[in-house]
Amino acid sequence: MTIAQASLSRRLAVLSLAGLAASATLAQNSGYEPQRGQAGKDVIWIPTPDETVTRMLQMAEVQPTDRVFDLGSGDGKIAIAAAREFGARATGLEYNADMVGLSNRRAQEAGVADKVQFRQADIFQADFSSATVVTMYLLPALNLRLRPLLFKMAPGTRVVSHSFTMGDWTPDETARAGYGDVYLWHVPANASGNWKLTGAGLPEAALSLAQRYQVVSGDAVFGELRASLVRPRIAGPQISFGLRDPKGQLWQFEGRVAGDRITGMATRPGQAGVPFEARRTGEASPIAPTTAAAEQDASAFAASTAR
Repeated sequence: MTIAQASLSRRLAVLSLAGLAASATLAQNSGYEPQRGQAGKDVIWIPTPDETVTRMLQMAEVQPTDRVFDLGSGDGKIAIAAAREFGARATGLEYNADMVGLSNRRAQEAGVADKVQFRQADIFQADFSSATVVTMYLLPALNLRLRPLLFKMAPGTRVVSHSFTMGDWTPDETARAGYGDVYLWHVPANASGNWKLTGAGLPEAALSLAQRYQVVSGDAVFGELRASLVRPRIAGPQISFGLRDPKGQLWQFEGRVAGDRITGMATRPGQAGVPFEARRTGEASPIAPTTAAAEQDASAFAASTAR
């Protein structure tokens, strides 16, 4: 045997041993099963009941076009159900590497590995801004810490939480499925600030809107006349409100908020609708606590529950 052949033989032997070690590790990991109540980075692991998972995804109205992110995905059942039962693409973010391996194995077994992926990640450091649906089963203090991140997401993003709320951010829908409470929110557009309203057949008006989460209020100023908005409402990027003009006619506005512009249609009884536009003059105001305030709220909540 030549020196070159001997060297090649040794390299092949090393590669063979490495392959056997990797196979043994894989076999060992494939047998991993989580234990109910086991400790995680921020929470203990408790599996979400199947009926609760189904209700969460139903309330979010998950569609095949959706991109679902499950924060703290555990054994992967929510993300897998989103793909298997609703046809969506889903990503699970989980800190425990063993859980990630388990979840990827279960996605393969469920036949949805082409639609689902699981990544080892810290949910407060990971980028899930592309989500159209966010699901979670965390703790109230963690939910509060997440709020500032959620409010940076696209208006209309659906957020669903098992068991725990978002502090004073009132959910849009609630349910009780099995023994689990489910809460749904839609990330609202920020319509706060001052706006100039124009439209064919509409008297020009200056709008002043205030907003706290998805609750909006405000006034319109027509010269010397100030009139409040009637039943204003924000739902994701959609805004609606009534407004009585200087002639006493009540108009109904249905529009969409896109940055510093609102466009839509204005109607009044017995008349054809007309398009309208509003442009924001100046800056919007925060509609939720700042990151620092949310962190303080989360810390205070954690301290109160520890006593």
